[in-house]
Amino acid sequence: MTILFIHGLASSGAYKMASSLRILLKGSTVLAPDVPIKPSEALSLLEGICSHESPDLVVGLSLGGFWAQKLRGMKKILVNPDLHPSKLLRSKIGIMEYLSPRRDGETSFEITESICQGYETLEMSEFDGLDAEETALTTGFFADHDEMVDCFDEFCIHYPGRGFRYPGTHLPNFPQIKNYFLPVILDEVSSE
Repeated sequence: MTILFIHGLASSGAYKMASSLRILLKGSTVLAPDVPIKPSEALSLLEGICSHESPDLVVGLSLGGFWAQKLRGMKKILVNPDLHPSKLLRSKIGIMEYLSPRRDGETSFEITESICQGYETLEMSEFDGLDAEETALTTGFFADHDEMVDCFDEFCIHYPGRGFRYPGTHLPNFPQIKNYFLPVILDEVSSE
């Protein structure tokens, strides 16, 4: 089984959720790239990975959930997805520090108005092309005490019956991943 994990803002493929998935899914491949902040670069990278690696499942956390949602035709689990990242990014214009190490050694990145506009443009079409088949490929998990974003209601409008609450905050810990996400991951992959 091959899983593509997409991290959130200010993070990297080294984020602890990728490590947790590797521990819980022994024998599986967990691809966890460092996603660029520039939207066109990020989408190109992720579409290329999907094309070349054909993952069985995509798991996206926060901003990674936004990206996963854009990958049509793939089974995916969105964890606390930020469906409107331009809003959060606009509040953070300037230099930010990465919170987990990047393969390229970069320790910071810059959010510009141009980057925010790029995300805003992608948001305008993010729910285009949703049909029953695409909706069935997508599951959303939303923490009941998310302190950063809460797109549960909007997700449920576009993906009826596919959104679930779990006890926790924006960044899930190992027990939450094991108890809430792992059973769904195993079910999604075994249903192929």
